[in-house]
Amino acid sequence: MSSPTNKASSHGRKNFFTTVQVPFPDVIGGKINTSNFIEASKGVVELVDRFGGIFAPVKYDMSGNIKKLTEKYESNKERFMYLNDMILIEKQENGNYATDALLWLRRALNFVYTFFKCIREDARKGGNTEDLILFLQKAYEETLKRYHGWMAQQVFGLLAKMCPGRSVLLNTLALGEPDQESEVMEDMDTFLTRLHSNISTLSAFYAQHGLETNTRV
Repeated sequence: MSSPTNKASSHGRKNFFTTVQVPFPDVIGGKINTSNFIEASKGVVELVDRFGGIFAPVKYDMSGNIKKLTEKYESNKERFMYLNDMILIEKQENGNYATDALLWLRRALNFVYTFFKCIREDARKGGNTEDLILFLQKAYEETLKRYHGWMAQQVFGLLAKMCPGRSVLLNTLALGEPDQESEVMEDMDTFLTRLHSNISTLSAFYAQHGLETNTRV
C-alpha cells in the first residue's frame, strides 16, 4: 500500500508538514498500517535532523529502529501489513527484534510529539516563548528520561543547551517562507493529532500484551 498523501497540501501551503512530512496513518479497527507508519516515521527523522546536533541521538536511535522494522516488514509484506500483526506473530515465535524496535521508536516519537505539543500549547495561550529549552526538558522528563541511565541523561543535558530558538524553529518549519506562523501552527495541529493517535494506540497495544519494559540504556 502506498503512503497517504498529505491532504493539507491541497490548500497550496508549502511548509514542512505539507510538503515533506508524510501523514501518520489512520488507526482502523485498532490496527496501524506498517508501510505508512514507517514512511511517516522517516519524515519525523528528517524533521529532527533539520534542527542540528541537539536531536542527533534521537535521530540515530529512530533511524536504526526504522531500519529494523523495515527489514521485518519486507521479509513478508502481506503477513506484516499491520504493525499489530507483526508484533503478535513475533511474540508467538518468541522473538523481540521488531517488538523492541517499535517500542523505542514509539518512545522517541512521543518525545518529539511532547516537545512540539508544548510549543503549540504556548502559542494557544498567546505566548511566543523564544527559549525552548524548558519545553525540551519537559518533553524529555515525561517520555525518555526514565529509560535512560546516568550517562545518557548527561548527554541530553549538554545537547539541550543547543536547542534552537522559537523563531529559528518556525522558520525551518516554514521552509524559509516569511509570515507563515499561523499556517505552520495549523498544520502542526494536524500532524500532532495523527501522531498522537498512533502513539496512544501502540502504547495501549503494548500494555495489553505485556510488551512494555523498564530497561534502561
